[in-house]
Amino acid sequence: MSISLQLPMIRGLKNRLLSPFVNPQAGLFLAVVSVFGISAGLFAGILNNYLYEILHISKAGRGIVEFPRELPGLLLAGLAALMSRFCEMRMVRAALLISIAGLAGIAVLGQSLIPAIVMMVLWSTGEHLLMPLRQSVAVHMARKGREGGALGLVTMMQNLGQLAGYYMIPMIFLLTAGDAHAGGFPNYRFIFLAGLAVLVAGFILSLRLPADPHHLEREKLVFRKKYNLYYILETFFGARKQVFLTFAPYVLILIFGASAGRLALLYGISATLAVAVSPIAGRIIDRMGFRIMLVADAFIMILLCLIYGFSHSLFPKPAALVLVQSVFVLDSVLFVTSIARASYVKTISASRNEMTAALSTGVSINHLVSIVIAVCGGLLWESLGVEALFSVAAAMSLASFIFCLWLPAGFAPEYATGGSSGKV
Repeated sequence: MSISLQLPMIRGLKNRLLSPFVNPQAGLFLAVVSVFGISAGLFAGILNNYLYEILHISKAGRGIVEFPRELPGLLLAGLAALMSRFCEMRMVRAALLISIAGLAGIAVLGQSLIPAIVMMVLWSTGEHLLMPLRQSVAVHMARKGREGGALGLVTMMQNLGQLAGYYMIPMIFLLTAGDAHAGGFPNYRFIFLAGLAVLVAGFILSLRLPADPHHLEREKLVFRKKYNLYYILETFFGARKQVFLTFAPYVLILIFGASAGRLALLYGISATLAVAVSPIAGRIIDRMGFRIMLVADAFIMILLCLIYGFSHSLFPKPAALVLVQSVFVLDSVLFVTSIARASYVKTISASRNEMTAALSTGVSINHLVSIVIAVCGGLLWESLGVEALFSVAAAMSLASFIFCLWLPAGFAPEYATGGSSGKV
């Protein structure tokens, strides 16, 4: 096929991909999101093995380490308020710079416990600042009635980046000592440096994004009655999320002996499936509403928690490993349903500023619960066993399922013009 025929075809595919967006800078923003995803995939893919093999973190210690690591999420509303005079694109660049500093610090100081944790907090600060910004920018760049598709596409690009990062890990190990366990911290340092290089490239790319000429005046906190249900759902999501993010990899490492390469492969499979599912999830929201997705997610999570917590004691180890790995992957894929909560917030927010503030407040609530669950979860596992830990997670999912039934059925394309605004 000649180049003259290929170029119109490529332009056509690009136009179809960006069809949910009205802003011409959406393609560049998606590129920044995917580049950050690569760095996040490299970091997350080795984190748990790094904590266990290099820093020698125990089951209870794993939960305690999450307290400082999740603290930026808890303080997110305050961080956003401090930067309230910046437009969203400048906040994106600030978040990238903070994460760059964190990764550089881990690569240099990552063999010592306290410096490593400080640098992880720095990385986490940038990562958490980007969480509500990705969703908020996507919605504000979207065409009317296509917000779900825009959110799904942003999530897909983030997952594509993470997918690339996860699959880079085994390749880097093959070029070094075969696995991080054999080579010690120097092999982990290679991964951190690779993530740092990618993140610097993403920051340079972000400089091409034009700043919004209008400053966004954000409220410091948004605790309004109309957001009560959203904050309740964020509470239960924070509990479920933390159990799986913190302890599910440690179950694979401590009970089944999973290596960094195996975990990276599982993360890669999860990201591959999430890439395929994210745009579908966005279309479901646009056509059927956010309620059906959130109800289904909560119900499925009840089953997954029980399977993950009890498989090793109910089945032979090979069968239990297959089950646990399958649940690990499926749970990771279900994280794409977080876009449904953002869609719900859009329907009850009076403006883009209020929506961004509400999302930031929701992430802070989410992380307050995450910190408590992380610390208590590690102690619960240490004292009563992994079965008790995942039984609590199943109970949280059941409560989330009940509250999801109270959600309205639709997804309105416009910001809400009414609703209570009183403090609660």
